[in-house]
Amino acid sequence: MYFLQNWYALSDPMAEETLYDSEAMRRFAGIELGDDRIPDETTILNFRHLLERHDLMEAIFADVNAHLADKGITLRSGTLVDATIIDAPSSTKNKAGARDPEMSSTKKGNDWFFGMKAHVGVDSRNGLVHSLETTTARVHDSQIWDELLHGEETSVWADKGYVNAERAAEFAGPGKFWGVRRYNRSPGSIASRLNCAGPRSAARCIRSTTGSTGSSPWFGRRSSTRSG
Repeated sequence: MYFLQNWYALSDPMAEETLYDSEAMRRFAGIELGDDRIPDETTILNFRHLLERHDLMEAIFADVNAHLADKGITLRSGTLVDATIIDAPSSTKNKAGARDPEMSSTKKGNDWFFGMKAHVGVDSRNGLVHSLETTTARVHDSQIWDELLHGEETSVWADKGYVNAERAAEFAGPGKFWGVRRYNRSPGSIASRLNCAGPRSAARCIRSTTGSTGSSPWFGRRSSTRSG
């Protein structure tokens, strides 16, 4: 259930509702409708806190990544970095009479949100999440970076919130690509931006997002060496 929440950015109430609505989600979680009890949002919250209290998330995630690597699914060539807000109930009408202390409020655009933030590193070729960190919602996306890279990247991709000269310099060598945009044409999601990942797709993405001036929204360029 914890993986489903992070993969699909589900709050605790949404996770409970999704288990009722989606047979695929129930099958993945090993729940049989009619035979098993669907966990409610409080149970899901308590389970997540149990994992966090015993520092089990990293170990579980590492086991999943090792399994994918054994199957040859994880290619580990490039990483797309992003963060998403997971809403949580802001009401204090509960047993504790208080909001979840691990959640906080943050403003995105003109809207305010209360909850947590999932920071993810995604394989740029196959779309699989290989790194995950969770924080309170007020933590800025760019503050979580090194934790999302596996260290073997030849390219990284992110939106303008991650623009950083020092980080860009690390990807200035031959065969490297710094795909962090100077500005956003449209925010999009991780899944939609995966179409712009990889050396071949990068050129297509840049061409499709340049305006009449011919300037590219991507900060950086692919470095290469030429003989002769």
